Amino acid sequence: MFTCLQINKDEKNGYQTTCVQLNEDTLTEGNVLVKVQYSTLNYKDALAITGKAPVIRSFPMIPGIDFSGVVEYSESDDFNVGDKVLLNGYGVGEKYKGGLSQKARVKSDWLIPLPEKFSPLQAMSLGTAGYTAMLSIIALEKNGVTPKSGKILVTGATGGVGSFAVKILSLMGYTVVASTGSAAQHNYLKALGASEIIDRAELSVPGKPLMKEQWAGAIDSVGSHTLANVCASVNYGGAVAACGLAQGMDFPASVAPFILRGVSLLGIDSVMRSKADRVEAWQKLADILPSAEMDSIVNIISLEESITAATKLLNGEITGRVVVDVNQ
Repeated sequence: MFTCLQINKDEKNGYQTTCVQLNEDTLTEGNVLVKVQYSTLNYKDALAITGKAPVIRSFPMIPGIDFSGVVEYSESDDFNVGDKVLLNGYGVGEKYKGGLSQKARVKSDWLIPLPEKFSPLQAMSLGTAGYTAMLSIIALEKNGVTPKSGKILVTGATGGVGSFAVKILSLMGYTVVASTGSAAQHNYLKALGASEIIDRAELSVPGKPLMKEQWAGAIDSVGSHTLANVCASVNYGGAVAACGLAQGMDFPASVAPFILRGVSLLGIDSVMRSKADRVEAWQKLADILPSAEMDSIVNIISLEESITAATKLLNGEITGRVVVDVNQ
């Protein structure tokens, strides 16, 4: 038996998330069984736990889109018992039983070895948020955006992806402008490495097809009017990595920035990325990010606490990363 979060939906009780004990027979089919040590609470996890969006594909479901832990049983030539591993995405926590659990059974192709530099806790301190931020930065780099190009804007800067984007870009020598709606978090963003902070209200309302050029590139986790205004404000030949939709899925923009300024809009998917891309992103995280840098933006909670924390996350009441110790 193992403990996990479980989401159910039925006519009698409606939508419910509870902490329960289950048997291994209830897990998803796969050739590797992992004893999970840590998972995380991401925006998508919060939507699933609260039922605020139709994230879950089938019920009952164990949420949690990523996890780290140790291989307990393996039928794969790629992994042995005792190997430290991590997983991000692949529909885990949505279609397949996820990481907010003490056990997870998955396909070996979904796992990557834990970088030697990171402990399982440190890996989940980064989690999908840090991994997505790194994928976004790599995309900007591959489109020619360098520290010498000019300022880089990060929207949703106090969230998980935004926090890591600010920190990593700063460590790489970029000049970072952070956008936030919380005046109380300015010191937090400055400590991460932001050189300038702007109010998200400057970007979140309808704007013009083309606006003053301000940034060489941007990482946007907000979407909607914010993303449209970011694209309209990027320098000629710049690029925007779009990786989130906190404001909305719509994109009320024009083609003007793309055909008149040569701006590139780069879609960042973290769920189905190739294994090679995943290994590249995690290795670059290990190369760039000092382990101690993670401590300042991480809150560790229990499985039970993650149910109430999900609502707080959606309400913008949590700053930085939430790591779930599934064995608490």
